[in-house]
Amino acid sequence: MTAKASIANRRLTVSVKSHGAELCSIRSASGVEYLWQADPTVWPRHAPILFPIVGKLAGDRYSHDGRIYAMKQHGFARDMDFNLIDATRQSLSYQLLPSPATRKQYPFAFALAIYYRLKDNGLEIEYVVENRGKETMPFSIGAHPGFALTWHKDDRIEDYFLAFEKSEKKEPRLLGKDHLLSAETAGVMKEGKELSLRPDLFDRDALLFLGLQSRQVSLCSRHHRHRLTIEFPGFPDLGIWAKPGAPFVCIEPWYGIASSRNSKPALKDKEGIISFLPGDVFHCQVMISID
Repeated sequence: MTAKASIANRRLTVSVKSHGAELCSIRSASGVEYLWQADPTVWPRHAPILFPIVGKLAGDRYSHDGRIYAMKQHGFARDMDFNLIDATRQSLSYQLLPSPATRKQYPFAFALAIYYRLKDNGLEIEYVVENRGKETMPFSIGAHPGFALTWHKDDRIEDYFLAFEKSEKKEPRLLGKDHLLSAETAGVMKEGKELSLRPDLFDRDALLFLGLQSRQVSLCSRHHRHRLTIEFPGFPDLGIWAKPGAPFVCIEPWYGIASSRNSKPALKDKEGIISFLPGDVFHCQVMISID
């Protein structure tokens, strides 16, 4: 059975599962649940961690050092049991280390740590990747939190919109039917700083904002004053996704994107990949705040 731990302050209660070190609840003191509750008939996840790839590989395969490895979309971290290495009243720390199951997919000596810290009306999530091996380690990492669109009883998807920090002049890219990056754009950002949600917005799958100008996006309602803001300093790309017609939206800061059909097979050449030398340590943070 998956263990679950919780932290709380006077504003928020947050819960995290050891399986995938996955955030599974952000609940306000007034009882509003802001995180999607993983309905297994719709989308059975809350906020998976994407590592060591973001998006899909062509053919779910890559090459490294003369060998071919298989890895599914978004990597394996979301399906692994993490160790809870530290817990306080307002913080939780998780770690994933290599195992026979990870080495079959990814032959590198990594350490992945996830830190959850409550900060008044917000949750800071820090991702730390270490290269503990003797060779250059290619990886990507991304967040995939799904936020409920049911803050009030009678809310509809159409009541919500995303407010970008800056005007995004570049239209988001689309994925093909094979879930690989296509050259096609979505044509949805005519409002500049605002993206209205609607049930059919994701009929073509995710919207990929590559080279995003904004460093924060707010989820807002047209009928009440609640606002959820996700800040992602340093992340170059952002995915927005939901199951069509489902009452949630995923706001996904990424270091890395899906491969295209003509991608080179080596993992080091994958789109958006980070290559770290032995001993290198990578840090990035996401902040989710509730107003």
